[in-house]
Amino acid sequence: MKTKHLLNILLLVFCFPLAASETATSSINLREGVTDISHQVYDLHMTIFYICCVIGLVVFGVMIYSMIFHRKSRGAKAANFHESLKVEIAWTVVPFVILIGMAIPATKTLIAMEDADESDLTIIVTGSQWKWHYEYQGHDIDFYSLLATPEQQRSGQWIKGDTYLLDVDRPLILPINKKVRFLMTSDDVIHSWWVPDFAVKKDANPGFINEAWTKINEVGTYRGQCAELCGKDHGFMPVVVEAVSEADFENWLLSEKDKILQAKAEEQKWLAMNMSKDELMLEGQQVYTAYCAACHQANGQGLPGAFPALLGSPYVTGPVDKHIEIVLNGKSGTSMQAFAKQLSLKQIAAVVTYERNAWGQNSGDLIQPKDVNQIVKSGL
Repeated sequence: MKTKHLLNILLLVFCFPLAASETATSSINLREGVTDISHQVYDLHMTIFYICCVIGLVVFGVMIYSMIFHRKSRGAKAANFHESLKVEIAWTVVPFVILIGMAIPATKTLIAMEDADESDLTIIVTGSQWKWHYEYQGHDIDFYSLLATPEQQRSGQWIKGDTYLLDVDRPLILPINKKVRFLMTSDDVIHSWWVPDFAVKKDANPGFINEAWTKINEVGTYRGQCAELCGKDHGFMPVVVEAVSEADFENWLLSEKDKILQAKAEEQKWLAMNMSKDELMLEGQQVYTAYCAACHQANGQGLPGAFPALLGSPYVTGPVDKHIEIVLNGKSGTSMQAFAKQLSLKQIAAVVTYERNAWGQNSGDLIQPKDVNQIVKSGL
């Protein structure tokens, strides 16, 4: 009976590599991805895997054979020897050769992964709690990418979809068949920009710039996440990349530049107007829910010990210009980030108005876009 069990184990060990090859494209294995580098990484992964399988087969094969045919019940007697030079040479040379055989392809892949020279497009990727900022060098285009999963899904009120916590309001748009260079940094803590299908995972460190690159072969939508524990909403910091054809990318660049011109013209229009309290409060509530409620909570009471309450805060009840200034520039040494580049003058005016009049505070202060613009120009 014992012999039968040992044979079953031996059969399982020998069949494991075959089972692994059958599941090579399943969800339990590494993705092949859509870049040449990701294919190299996958091939390297499978090569090392099969080497480990062969080592396992040899080691466990010898072990199981010895247990079956050289056990005491069969009358086997242990050999009596000491300091075999041949054995010592074998167990030194064989592992060395195996390691060299694994190191050569691994080194080639690592060198290729770090070679970001001769890129066609450079994008600065900046992580902040808890969003990504993308800046297209040479094109005057930049934007923030925020989680777009509805709050109702996060709170369990709605059914969660297949892309739960993996949707953003503005994906990163990249062309296929072009070498794209990424410069990674951070505004606050350590983040990590990770897209499995590109075989790109690079830390974004405050005060430093790390480099990575990709060249996508196929049009499609590719998702990733922040892979570094970066704070309370670490799980709400997805990465979404839309890979498009070269022609579609050029058209997108033109449309984005048109949108920027339209936004500037729209902002000039709001500078010449006074918004009503209802308009400001409605717009302000939307901005607060999207950008502020995660930390300060929907009721303005914050999280004790982590994020201060806005209800009754000296910033909210004090001078208006100080309130606008902290929304524009943030507060050094805290999680309060600057929103000058994230929000328009209209949005900042609306959210400041909302915070000063919500939750029963009713200060009566109505902040207009031109008031925010004055603070920006004064350099406060």
